[in-house]
Amino acid sequence: MEFRQAEMKDIPQIMEIIQAAQQYLKQEGIDQWQNNYPNPDSLKEDITNNNSYLIKDRDKIVATAAIIFGDDPTYSYIEGGKWISKGNYGVVHRAAVAETYKGQGIISKIFVQTYQLAAADGITSIRIDTHPNNKAMQRAIEKEGFKYCGIIYTEDDSKRFAYEKLI
Repeated sequence: MEFRQAEMKDIPQIMEIIQAAQQYLKQEGIDQWQNNYPNPDSLKEDITNNNSYLIKDRDKIVATAAIIFGDDPTYSYIEGGKWISKGNYGVVHRAAVAETYKGQGIISKIFVQTYQLAAADGITSIRIDTHPNNKAMQRAIEKEGFKYCGIIYTEDDSKRFAYEKLI
C-alpha cells in the first residue's frame, strides 16, 4: 500500500469514501458530516494547502485524511480537561476508510504515517477529535494510544471529544 499526498485528480475517489462514511454515520444516527461537509471544495482546499493524504492499494484509494501541522483554532479552548502538551502539534481531520477496507488496520497506517511526518518536522504530539456518538472512531483513537483530553467545539459549535498522543 502506498501513502501519499492527494492530488486534484483524486477528488472523485476520495468523495466516494467520504460519501460512504457520511451514509454510515447517518445510519448510525450520528449527525457528524451530515451538513455537506467534507465536500469537494474542502478537499480542494486541503490539497491546495498540502494537507490532504491518502492510502492507495494498487489503483484504488482506500483511505483519506487531512493532516495539518500548526495551531488549530478549534483546539484553543478545551472544556472539562486539558491538553497533554503545550508545544507544536499536528492534527488529523476528515479521516475515512473505504467500506471494504474497514477492520484491516488502515486507520492505524494513517496514524503511523502522521507520526513520521510529524517527527520529520520536530512535532511531538498529535491531536484528533470525533463526535461523542462515533464509538467506532473513539475505539480506533484509543486503540492507537491517544488519551482523552476533554471537549472542544467545531466552528459550527458542534461538541467533539478531543484526544492527544505524544509521539
